[in-house]
Amino acid sequence: MNHDLNTVIFGDSCEELKKIPDSSVNLVYLDPPFFSQKEHELSSRSEGKVYSFDDKFSSKDEYISFMSLVLNEIKRVLTKDGSIFLHCDRYASHYLREELDKVFGEVNFQSEIIWAYKRWSNSKKGLLNAHQNIYFYSKTKDFKFNQFYTEYSPSTNIDQILQKRVRNSKGKSEYKRDVKGDVVFTTEKKGVPLSDVWEIPFLNPKAKERCGYPTQKPVKLLQRIIELVTNEGDIVLDPFCGSGTTCVAAKSLNRKFIGIDKNTDAIEISKKRLSEMIISESGVLSKGIDSYIEKNSFESTLLFLLNAIPVQRNKGIDGFIKNDNSLIPIKIQKDTETIDDAITNLENAVQGKNFPIKILIQTNEKHTVDFFKRETDVKVIKYVDLQIKNLLNAV
Repeated sequence: MNHDLNTVIFGDSCEELKKIPDSSVNLVYLDPPFFSQKEHELSSRSEGKVYSFDDKFSSKDEYISFMSLVLNEIKRVLTKDGSIFLHCDRYASHYLREELDKVFGEVNFQSEIIWAYKRWSNSKKGLLNAHQNIYFYSKTKDFKFNQFYTEYSPSTNIDQILQKRVRNSKGKSEYKRDVKGDVVFTTEKKGVPLSDVWEIPFLNPKAKERCGYPTQKPVKLLQRIIELVTNEGDIVLDPFCGSGTTCVAAKSLNRKFIGIDKNTDAIEISKKRLSEMIISESGVLSKGIDSYIEKNSFESTLLFLLNAIPVQRNKGIDGFIKNDNSLIPIKIQKDTETIDDAITNLENAVQGKNFPIKILIQTNEKHTVDFFKRETDVKVIKYVDLQIKNLLNAV
């Protein structure tokens, strides 16, 4: 490696890329000039310094020729199992997709990731721009990929969560069945595989990690990319590193990194950020967007406090609590239910699905005379309000 690792380099990306050996980098992320034909300018909130860079080219052909040179160098330096993530927007996404197909081959196109975010703006006539594109290509078919999962939607039907699926001889997904032909259930679903639409908040003006550099991306966005296709100790390269977000994300995840930029301000900011390592926490990502929606019902609030996954359209199960890779069904007794009815509804909902634990949150004392004779493996937990009420009544 002609370049030192874990450093940012001042220089032209094409020239500096030539100094990097063949097949030596595991991931290249680039957020190149967008061909916006504008000069971008922004000021630092803390220091009042103005940062700018020029995104102007004499023609479309000049821009495409420049990007073609960069992409060919990137392909050369990538390892056999390496990947490239190219970040762009509406100005040049169609041009860049064609160049990526030419350089890496259409067969190595993996995904077009849509980074969607909320931004408030007095937009000109037309639709508000609220997303950018990230093209994911691999160098070969043998690329490194770490699968990630997201939570089920609250509207997901319980059977969709619990019924096991397999691929048939034609490669189509279908429910797995036992020797009797019955659908096989599982309690070890990991969630929904990460999709190609990423709702990661845009950096707000008061974010701790914001440094005032134009086009700065959130560290959380780069962390997700890096975790998808690299492991600890792998090398991440950003040939247009700007404010150094890729390098900060790589360092935070114990990856090695190389950043390149021809703007002296960018190099200065990157080095400062790498020394301070300030990363903003996103409430939307850590708590989920539903936590920002007002909870009007008692059940929804309680499920949220229990960190449970809500289940809709099922009178026997209100949610699931995740325990490692297992799911534990939970039901909240309704005001109109006796404790007997609540247990029956829960037992009916989980019948034949072999859950190790079933939990009922008791919210009232209503029961039938047969309740005390009943045998059940449902774990009944009294809601704290009911416990306090019983305690006060005993005084």
